[in-house]
Amino acid sequence: MRTAITVVLALSLSACSSAGEFFRKPGAADPATNAEGQTRPEARPDSAVAPPPPQNARTAEEFDTTSAEERAAAAAPKPAGEVSLGSTVASLGDVARPGFWLETPLVTAPAKGRVLNPATGKSAQVDLIPIDGPATAGSRISLAAMRLLEAPLTDLPTIQVFSGG
Repeated sequence: MRTAITVVLALSLSACSSAGEFFRKPGAADPATNAEGQTRPEARPDSAVAPPPPQNARTAEEFDTTSAEERAAAAAPKPAGEVSLGSTVASLGDVARPGFWLETPLVTAPAKGRVLNPATGKSAQVDLIPIDGPATAGSRISLAAMRLLEAPLTDLPTIQVFSGG
């Protein structure tokens, strides 16, 4: 009985992979091919985004996959014209999510910005990502940004947030 169930499940799963062929209208193009019938390449990830950390990452250094060039660019001074959004208490966000970002209720739409750690004087350019909550609620910051701000990873630093520029 167990063998019969296994065979039925295996056949069902293999049928799922070819179901698209069965239900496609005759003469309709395969969605994975272009007009000439060539297979489309998969989209490349944005080259400005650091790769995800390895599955076996255990240390902050292993989780922070940003390059020295990306860190230098994020630490570069921001041109004039930025607007202060206020201060927020930041906790370390998802360490498996690469890049320089801040999830904060201080913005209502994704934007580019900068965060400043008044305790160290260090700043980082980040992607500002809105989250629900009052403006007084805390924020979550990426590992790479937290390291650039030279804030201890276990602390809850109060940081200043700026947008635009």
